[in-house]
Amino acid sequence: MTANVLLRLLLVAAREAALDALAILSPVACSGCGAPDRSLCPACRHALRPRPQPVLDAAIGPPIWAALDYSGVVRAVVPAFKDKGRTDAVVVLARALRSAVAAAVAAAGAAGAPEPEAGPVLLVTIPSTRAAFRKRGYHPTSFALRRAGLRPARPGLRLTRQGSDQAGLSAAEREGNRSGSIAASPALAGRRCLIVDDIVTTGATVREATRAIEAVGGRVIGVAAIAHTALRRPHSRSG
Repeated sequence: MTANVLLRLLLVAAREAALDALAILSPVACSGCGAPDRSLCPACRHALRPRPQPVLDAAIGPPIWAALDYSGVVRAVVPAFKDKGRTDAVVVLARALRSAVAAAVAAAGAAGAPEPEAGPVLLVTIPSTRAAFRKRGYHPTSFALRRAGLRPARPGLRLTRQGSDQAGLSAAEREGNRSGSIAASPALAGRRCLIVDDIVTTGATVREATRAIEAVGGRVIGVAAIAHTALRRPHSRSG
């Protein structure tokens, strides 16, 4: 065994011992099932394995790829990460988001060759309200993207009005709450953009983001999300 390998093993052992001591002083429950654990128990980690798939019943708009179904363990872990400070789940969720981004970009590439002048695909995140950012102290999607080794576009999108929290709103209420609420940076003009979000529900937010990007001359090639929920319903262009 080389000195470098031995050193790495000693560092891992020291880290595990420190985590064991911390768990005794400040117990942490699995954010998926509540079992005593440092972060996520093995069963919940297994349930969070990414399975990127197109959202076939998505509303009219850009193609959406999501890594997880928003149910069971996912329905517990994602809100805990977003709103309860459980950032210890970010490694697992970042892996899921990276897989959705890769699937969306690959699907867009298969659909047609990009324009030579378009440059690389920009990852454009949905902005948080000021109240949500103050409460959390971080932007969940951007945090997960960076942990996945990906970089959100800056400048990207901004809110022109704060609106209400989308949680608990009906499909029609979500549409009205988001309508005209997002503006895009002129820097997105002529660029291929992939919208990135944490959870896709009715699709109202990504449709509004798409409108904003197209308004400045950008092109949305798709949407990538950590999870999607079956609560969505298709929308018609007239409805």
